[in-house]
Amino acid sequence: MALVSFDRFSLAEGSPIYSQIIRFIKAGIVAGTIADGDEFPSRRALSALLGVNPNTIQRACRLLEEEGLLQSRMGAKSFIAVTAAEAEAIRVQLLEEDALALVQAIRRMGVSREEARGLLERLWDEAERRSEEV
Repeated sequence: MALVSFDRFSLAEGSPIYSQIIRFIKAGIVAGTIADGDEFPSRRALSALLGVNPNTIQRACRLLEEEGLLQSRMGAKSFIAVTAAEAEAIRVQLLEEDALALVQAIRRMGVSREEARGLLERLWDEAERRSEEV
């Protein structure tokens, strides 16, 4: 069991900080950098580390608890709680959110479905070639 690290967390414009924290945790679960049983930093320590209001951290934690991804007890440490099935469901959720955002951006640019398919196939092939080179 490890302590969940926020070293690679960076704030971005455009979405609430508590949402960014939740997405960071979910992305870490999917990537395998955050695992079941990992210790979550104290709310006070995380607030100081990220330089954000403690209420923001509290809101993110409360929402993670409501989703069942964070187990907390008063006066005790908090831990990540996730099963393999939950991790897979999170992977699908994040993928669908990102894909929808991409589709909306492409449509705003006036790109047709056929053009988008062609672009995606070309980029997929390019990514495969690059991964083979490594």
